[in-house]
Amino acid sequence: MRAKKTAALTTLAALVAAGLAGAGPAAAADGGMLPHPGPDGLVWVDEFRGDGGVASGGASIDLPTVLTVACDGGGDVRVTMDSKGTIVAAFDVECPASGSAGVGTASMAAGVVRPGDFTIVVDASTRTTRWSLTVTQPE
Repeated sequence: MRAKKTAALTTLAALVAAGLAGAGPAAAADGGMLPHPGPDGLVWVDEFRGDGGVASGGASIDLPTVLTVACDGGGDVRVTMDSKGTIVAAFDVECPASGSAGVGTASMAAGVVRPGDFTIVVDASTRTTRWSLTVTQPE
């Protein structure tokens, strides 16, 4: 059941990410910076460039939530997560111009992310900044 829900939510998240970013940022040719989150994952955005975000559903109030964003290509990204009209996480990640990716994480206790839908907005300082994100609810 959880695998079916995760697959549906990942598909929804990818579709919404393209919609939130206008025409949609271009995918990088060399793959994402964060690995697939596995069975605990609610959302995985393999790779985008510039501004974007996701919307998803299926969050559990009974589990902690972890939002992780990685980026590179110079500049920075501002990440904001909203759950039921309340900002539950906000942080900046510095994106190195070359070398390894910058990584930022917000860990939230069970109950912080309300049951059901949430949105994440990624505001990149440049259109060429690449980023990847995961949202997990470890059991």
